[in-house]
Amino acid sequence: MDLPVMPPVKPMLAKAIDADAATALPDADVIFEPKWDGFRCIVFRDGDEIVLGSRNEKPLTRYFPELLDPLRASLPDRCVVDAELIVASGDHLDFNALQQRIHPAESRVNKLAEETPAAVVAFDLLALGDDDFSERPFQERRRALESFAGDFVEPIRLTPATRDRAVAQTWFDDFEGAGLDGLILKPADAPYVRDKRTQFKLKHARTADCVVAGYRVHKSGDGVGSLLLALHGEDGGLQHLGVAASFTAKRRVEFAEELAPHVLDDISEHPWSAWLEAEAHVDGRMPGAPNRWSGADGRDHSWVPLRPELVAEIKYVQVTDGRFRGTTRFLRWRPDREASSCSMTQLEVVEPFALGEVFKASSSL
Repeated sequence: MDLPVMPPVKPMLAKAIDADAATALPDADVIFEPKWDGFRCIVFRDGDEIVLGSRNEKPLTRYFPELLDPLRASLPDRCVVDAELIVASGDHLDFNALQQRIHPAESRVNKLAEETPAAVVAFDLLALGDDDFSERPFQERRRALESFAGDFVEPIRLTPATRDRAVAQTWFDDFEGAGLDGLILKPADAPYVRDKRTQFKLKHARTADCVVAGYRVHKSGDGVGSLLLALHGEDGGLQHLGVAASFTAKRRVEFAEELAPHVLDDISEHPWSAWLEAEAHVDGRMPGAPNRWSGADGRDHSWVPLRPELVAEIKYVQVTDGRFRGTTRFLRWRPDREASSCSMTQLEVVEPFALGEVFKASSSL
């Protein structure tokens, strides 16, 4: 492979705008795109050779064999394209199915390639032919990408883009129903800066009062690394939804002190006591269970049970298949709430929106 931009490449990133959608849009000249919920992927093509690079610079090529021929049929002979890998179930993005695509066994990879095929959504251009486009303004890179996007074949797609703020607001409101999680805002005149947060992302933000049913010790061994969050389901059972983490060193120690009086010495009294059995972790979704991303890293995934009586207000982006997706943050303790009153009914239900209609959105640059 001989391209003006060679793998690996750490992609350009986006800084979160933590504000109401109606007032958070910058006044600068920006181009708005839907924010896809998938794997970031830099596609390198030099003739028949194709490399799919991930955000962490590890190749994804072997996990998505079904994309290689469509990419050869769609892209110019020599180019580097920034994109997102997605998987859809029906007419909705399915991140859980996408995660399952990362598997060590070739036979399993090939089987999943047929059962849950992926798609590529292109949104930026780093190189074309012998030319490095990285220093060119985004609006020029976008026009160059559009110049050959008409040759794309399924499942290779071009993301919609617009400068119209009213259109962008409609996308923000509607597209979540198809599994997308907000907007990306790209300064029109900005170059492509690797591994820097020079763009913006506007994501949906909601709050919920959750039961804190346990915690994991920080990997340093000092304080609380993450809080295990739960809500009561329709049957009254306590359902694990995910974790809140990313605390400062000072806050980790404070949490340990605050939680100490609530530690449950006899785990058999905890609603999740059955999870100590290995067979309870076969789907990789329970607290303490290794998953496809962390199961082989040797880390300790054990957790400390708490009496399920503490309530915390947390901020979350969305719930997918009964689990928090995206960043979940602790806001404050809620001593005024009874844990028994914290149910799944407080979670917002998003109006469904057909994924196919997202791709029909017209670009207006």
